[in-house]
Amino acid sequence: MLANTFAVICEQEEGAVVVCSFFGHKDTPSIVFSQLKKCIEHLIISRGVNSFMVGNQGSFDGMVLKALRELKQKYPHICYSVALAYMPGKGQKYELYSQTETFLPEGIENVPRRFAISHRNKWMVKESDIVVCYITHLWGGAAQFAEYAQRQGKEVINLAGSDVQIGTGNGLPRRLSSGSQ
Repeated sequence: MLANTFAVICEQEEGAVVVCSFFGHKDTPSIVFSQLKKCIEHLIISRGVNSFMVGNQGSFDGMVLKALRELKQKYPHICYSVALAYMPGKGQKYELYSQTETFLPEGIENVPRRFAISHRNKWMVKESDIVVCYITHLWGGAAQFAEYAQRQGKEVINLAGSDVQIGTGNGLPRRLSSGSQ
């Protein structure tokens, strides 16, 4: 388990902070929701995960947030936050989120806008103990950051199954494991 800055954001009062983040395709089908919610609940009950962070770029992120909001009612000790990639502009609001649900990752204010999502995602991986993803194809940011999480030694759980191959960064395919490393 990591000592991390996200733990400060979540302000867990008792016990260890175990952090989970999420990466999935922006066009993830809604049928994945029940499997996703069961996975999160399993992590809470069986693995002691109590802190969650998610981005805000697509349907997978939206499903994660919906599941976390619902599970927070049943497990009030958990903490979740939406990691924003961009600092809100003057007068700009993220209407889908309450102000207490969002945060800006450390250092994002110094990152050029075109690199903000990558910076946010790398920061999320660094702060996480477990990464849950939904990866069905090898291209795009979700696959890139699931692979990055594996290279960083994080446990990566792919809800799409273990048959998906992702690159190893050296051009050779590697199976994205659906369990721990």
